[in-house]
Amino acid sequence: MVASPGRFVISFDFELFWDVRDSTTLARYGNNILGVRDAVPRLLDLFEQYGVRSTWGTVGFLFFDDKDELLAHLPAIRPRYADPRLSPYGAISDIGKDERSDPYHFGLSLIRRLMSCPGQEIGTHTFSHYYCLEPGQDESAFRADLEAAKRAALRLGISLRSITFPRHQINYLRTCNEVGLIAFRGHPRAWMHDPNQRKTPARRSLRLANTYLNLSGHNAGRAAREPSGMIDVPASRFLRPFAARLRSLEGLRLRRIAGGMRRAAAAGAIYHLWWHPHNFGAHLEDNLAMLQRTLDTFRELALEHGMQADTMGEIAADLAGGAPACEPREGADATRAAI
Repeated sequence: MVASPGRFVISFDFELFWDVRDSTTLARYGNNILGVRDAVPRLLDLFEQYGVRSTWGTVGFLFFDDKDELLAHLPAIRPRYADPRLSPYGAISDIGKDERSDPYHFGLSLIRRLMSCPGQEIGTHTFSHYYCLEPGQDESAFRADLEAAKRAALRLGISLRSITFPRHQINYLRTCNEVGLIAFRGHPRAWMHDPNQRKTPARRSLRLANTYLNLSGHNAGRAAREPSGMIDVPASRFLRPFAARLRSLEGLRLRRIAGGMRRAAAAGAIYHLWWHPHNFGAHLEDNLAMLQRTLDTFRELALEHGMQADTMGEIAADLAGGAPACEPREGADATRAAI
């Protein structure tokens, strides 16, 4: 066994329709959003079965069950994107009055379900699905957004420690640290995910091919402290949703993930999977089947190498020598005890 055990991290960008409202319509994608209502409980059941802890970067708008409550908690300073379509604030007037009438935009019942499941860290995905690199926004608007997210979470007794940036537009890390966050999901350590490179059709094609073929290495990483004080818990792989046209390649997709996990377990490194709950909103059984096979790999590696499943906040707290971001394990290691 390596001196420092490998870490298996799962993080989510949890936003319901606020994630895709500027790129699609409810008519086209609404069923995927409704499918989150089935996906979240099934995911949590699997995590309890395998002793897996995960981080749910959650948009602050979801913390409310009532439109009037949401309106009362909006920040006074809001982003002024050069492209006004990116701002969700203009869309609030069109949403329903509560979660029962509008399950696409409210998520309080789902957040309460997360809170009831052991080992699940609720982090932030910003308050308004804030785009940190878009022209027109600035640090003052971002700070106001994070403060609003903190207040929304504290209403439920949740202290935010981790952030997943919408569209991976990582910025303002010092501001994040100043408002109390300690961890963020960084970019994968792979050339095709270099944020400084233009997104072209060729690069997108390479990313898709990399899902099945080893074009970028195993993508196991290590947490690192940034000059801002924030801890980078780097992503390894986006868990792409099941695609019927690519069904014959599912074995390659699993082998690609499992190979990276094994490398991380042997080297005492991190393997960090991430996706959106709405990615499982369609083809739920096929998506859960892939996840369960992935968790079977984790179980094997926990037994063979002592690999642990940890939240982003826990990894950051370990590196910083601080308090964990969710409740401590029972006994020496409840992740291993559950296996």
